Amino acid sequence: MEKKGITLVVQGRFEKTFLDQMARDIETAFEWPVSVVPLTHDILPFFDATRKQYDANRLLQLVHADYAAGSLKTIGLFQVDLFIPILTYIFGQAQYKGSTGIASVYRLRNEQYGMAGNERLLYERFRKVVIHELGHAFGLIHCHVPICVMRPGTYVEDIDQKKHFFCNKCAAELELALHKD
Repeated sequence: MEKKGITLVVQGRFEKTFLDQMARDIETAFEWPVSVVPLTHDILPFFDATRKQYDANRLLQLVHADYAAGSLKTIGLFQVDLFIPILTYIFGQAQYKGSTGIASVYRLRNEQYGMAGNERLLYERFRKVVIHELGHAFGLIHCHVPICVMRPGTYVEDIDQKKHFFCNKCAAELELALHKD
């Protein structure tokens, strides 16, 4: 059976226009068709009451186990605060050269930092995180080019400084990976 492209698995409420634009941008970045499906699982069991956050490793496993079959790559889009045991929080993560990733808008909102909300900026940040995580799934590593989407981002300021596209080196590596899969 041929893999059907990239699947966005959506948890929580996202505006239809937000998701439609994200699907188009992902399709442009990776040259694969993109489909959007709802996450139908209750994610409360993945909540860590001590940290008041959701376990990203376990959510990644859920998306992989229950949503990745039949897709080339699958990424869960979340609205909740994510953590992994060694970090206070994360924006997203992916299986390197794997089929699955996750990303969350939670820490990308200006309101988290005491500033006025900005939906356009939120979208721009989230698009970068999603493309970055899918880049890892396609086998790309972190890049040192300041504007490359594969540059690591620990803080929203890091994300704001980079673009939503790949530098020439990463684009060439992605091109090879896209035609290998």
